[in-house]
Amino acid sequence: MQKVAFFIVLLVSFTGIVSFTVINKEKVKWMTIAEMQEAYKKNPKPILVDVYTGWCGWCKVMDRETYGKQNVADYINEHYYPVKLDAESKESFEWNGKKYDYNAEYKSNDLAIHLLYGQMSYPSTVFLSALDAQPAPMPGFLKPKEIEAPLRFFGDGVYKTKNYPEFMKDFKAGW
Repeated sequence: MQKVAFFIVLLVSFTGIVSFTVINKEKVKWMTIAEMQEAYKKNPKPILVDVYTGWCGWCKVMDRETYGKQNVADYINEHYYPVKLDAESKESFEWNGKKYDYNAEYKSNDLAIHLLYGQMSYPSTVFLSALDAQPAPMPGFLKPKEIEAPLRFFGDGVYKTKNYPEFMKDFKAGW
């Protein structure tokens, strides 16, 4: 009887520990701005910035349904430096040698304002071909099939030889 009781206590304890263990479910290997800039110096490649807020429900849906898809995450991890940016962060950031602070008027960080051209919409996905490139923001929730074309346009370097409408004429979705 003591062995059964001991086994039950052990099983309940193990279940409790496993239940409260935080497991990183994110498939995209998100970087901080500082990490991205350091990696970019060594090996330049396109940058993807996920501009979100903590209260944004659609941001959470995009994390789960788009960035949570293995094929999307694998492509981003291989072809981009992915960065998550909380638009309402009060932290100061340095981006390409310029400092960005919290802007009380917009209730947002100046970096988010810069990347979104002041059109504050969440979630927004910002594509940059280079650290000093003009941002290309796409506001709103994007399904995997909707994010594929812009991901490939920048990630495969097509932007160097074609504009986006030309690219879209021949683009065949695979997701």
